[in-house]
Amino acid sequence: MNALHLAGPATNWAREGLTAVFFGGVVPASAEEAELAEEIGRALAQAGYSLLHGGYNGLMEAAAHGASSEGAVVTAVTLIGKHDEWGPFNPHATASVHVPDLGARLNHYLEHADLVVAMGGGVGTLHELTAALYHSTTIRPVPIFLAGPAALRLLAFLRQEKWLYATPTRPLGFLTAVESADDFRTCLATLDTAPIGGA
Repeated sequence: MNALHLAGPATNWAREGLTAVFFGGVVPASAEEAELAEEIGRALAQAGYSLLHGGYNGLMEAAAHGASSEGAVVTAVTLIGKHDEWGPFNPHATASVHVPDLGARLNHYLEHADLVVAMGGGVGTLHELTAALYHSTTIRPVPIFLAGPAALRLLAFLRQEKWLYATPTRPLGFLTAVESADDFRTCLATLDTAPIGGA
């Protein structure tokens, strides 16, 4: 199968409301990091966001658990042909999208994102984050939140080594570092929540 495949309530995919994309690894650095991911998922749902995530375990599952506990739609985005190898989705995913390749997966995330949250993870999470940063500096300034110690250390490194810097044509106002769930809730409360394409 080479086309986009939708399953669950997303079968008749129509963009409604607000969508948050969550990037995070399958091996949390600590119980505190997993708890932060869960609280972020909960805060997103309480603010009216549905959740797009990779669908698997670790920080993704923690965020999905938080979002689903508040009744949010939680959609898993995976690759056609890899799902069997990667294993079942976490139990909090209520819908799924199966795409043909990594590029399509990233595009699906970023085309639907009203905001992105990134936490610590492996090279896959790093790939997702750098794609989101590039997207927000060159295509559409989607708000990106980096949360948790690992993500904040990465952000400091990227800034220190000039991999990430603001210019007059590429400002970084879309990027926010948050240290706690309370910080994240405060930032969410100040966002313009008009959906993409909205007034």
